[in-house]
Amino acid sequence: MDLQNLDLLKLQTKHMQQDPTTIAMCEALTPQLQVISDEVIYCLILARVDALPENILDELAVELHIEWYDATASIDIKRSLVKNSDKVHMYMGTPYALEQVIQDYFGEGEVLEWFDYSGLPYGFKVVSNGRISGEESLNKFIEKINMLKNERSRLEGLIINSKNDNPLYSAMIVNTKDYQTTEMELIEALTWEERDAYGYTWTQWGTEIDTFVEWQYYNVL
Repeated sequence: MDLQNLDLLKLQTKHMQQDPTTIAMCEALTPQLQVISDEVIYCLILARVDALPENILDELAVELHIEWYDATASIDIKRSLVKNSDKVHMYMGTPYALEQVIQDYFGEGEVLEWFDYSGLPYGFKVVSNGRISGEESLNKFIEKINMLKNERSRLEGLIINSKNDNPLYSAMIVNTKDYQTTEMELIEALTWEERDAYGYTWTQWGTEIDTFVEWQYYNVL
């Protein structure tokens, strides 16, 4: 039955549909019931979190005692906090509750307990892929962590993984030129010991041979 298109007269018996009093009452009540049916949807609150305006979300945060709620957050974050508040209250003081709130705020995150990284007993670290801008935001985040953790545990570290999708460009310059290698014949040199020697030089293609000659001597065993 579609309450928004309700017609009371059609719900009556054939005999009553011919009664003038019944017809008058149905014509008077049908528009009123249609107005009420339009308002019924507002009774569904938690089932319609994704459609609620921001001011209603703020009121729900107070009513549901969502202490980790941030009134300055975006409306999408607020909706996630309200929808998952029952789970967080149920598992308050556990890594699951802390991870749920981190994911509500940043999308991704996890809690590393002390035995995961060989730390001191009852210590833990929080890993998040979200962005925290400024000291004030960082202090608020730490405050929420301390609010959700159990009393014996202590925060030892906060790891923020930041990803920047910036293009990386690279370039290479290749310089080529023609050259000519000029070889010289073996030159015999007599010193105190008989040695073999040779010399070489090089010049750029199309130019005269450079006058520089480098000699290398090797002892003859």
